[in-house]
Amino acid sequence: MADKKKFDPVFAENRKARHDYTVLETLECGIVLTGTEVKSVRHGEMSLSGAYAAVLKGELWLVGCDIAAYRFGNRFNHEPKSMRKLLVHAKEIRELRMKSEAKGLTLIPLKVYLKGGRIKVAVGVCRGKAVHDKRETLKTKALRRDLERGA
Repeated sequence: MADKKKFDPVFAENRKARHDYTVLETLECGIVLTGTEVKSVRHGEMSLSGAYAAVLKGELWLVGCDIAAYRFGNRFNHEPKSMRKLLVHAKEIRELRMKSEAKGLTLIPLKVYLKGGRIKVAVGVCRGKAVHDKRETLKTKALRRDLERGA
């Protein structure tokens, strides 16, 4: 009998991040969410556009992420635009702080997905692309697409 791979769904993806930034490395983080936040995320009502991660007071936080209020939530529903704590080891936080303080590097959430029943966030250490770099990336993608069509 063949092994079936478990499908881990991606709830939100920051597609524009790969266009605007060069991803140097990625890090998998846990995220602290309340019950209504988890339900909204599982329904796909989450947006990573304009979000970033920051090291504040020795902790890693996700800033600017929008998780829509849960439709069936009551008065204990969550705040859609609040900061959310990311769970990583202290050593990794120190390394990320040093990298984010380096010139031109920033921490960008790339995607939010389910892994082993837990919601995870992939955070990338990124460097901003210049306009000519973006154009070059688009040209290489177009050439690769043309070659695949012709072959």
